[in-house]
Amino acid sequence: MINKIVQSLADALAGIKDGSTVLIGGFGSVGQPDVLIEALIEQGAKDLTCVANNAGSGHIGLARLMELGRVRKMICSFPRSAGSVVFEQLYREGKIELEIVPQGTLAERMRAAGAGIPAFYTATAAGTLLARGKDTRESDGREYVMERALRGDVALVEAWEADRWGNLVYRGSGANFNPVMAMAADLTIAQVQHVRELGSLDPHQIMTPGVYVNRVVQVDRGAPWTD
Repeated sequence: MINKIVQSLADALAGIKDGSTVLIGGFGSVGQPDVLIEALIEQGAKDLTCVANNAGSGHIGLARLMELGRVRKMICSFPRSAGSVVFEQLYREGKIELEIVPQGTLAERMRAAGAGIPAFYTATAAGTLLARGKDTRESDGREYVMERALRGDVALVEAWEADRWGNLVYRGSGANFNPVMAMAADLTIAQVQHVRELGSLDPHQIMTPGVYVNRVVQVDRGAPWTD
């Protein structure tokens, strides 16, 4: 019987190794798997490369993980945003590496990884510093930059609903990076608000099929379902 529901956060984060590349869903705080991030802090893995939309905020979650010296490198689109004080200080002190990736390119690099596409060409970043050192080609008079697929060892994602097979349903804009990240990792861990009976999820609403998901942990915040 396939059952990907785990009973504790410790079980959900078990086995994550030092030096892992960790994909972290969310757009700011929306759709961010904050409980899983806190569990990763407790789990203890270090020397991490973290991939996220932005470089954390305040002194909690991803920012706290960096503040504890557990993140070696950030790959993100917005390293400077409201409240990104921890990253800015660490970067100024030379204690963390940074790779900036345009937002659409970041999503496509992970989608490509999930689809088995090793690389692709895009006009985004052509002629800028972000294209330095990358293969470029011209097509129909326009310059394109080759970007390589971005795969993670681990993906931490948030969804609204799941079943025991690991099928995931997202709620509104909470989807954001979560579906592509779920596809692009060797180990995908999802925190969900609701666990539903097998067969009760609307197939048309499932954005991440269970084949991409390894572990699901329920995080009940007392929020009811509303359309």
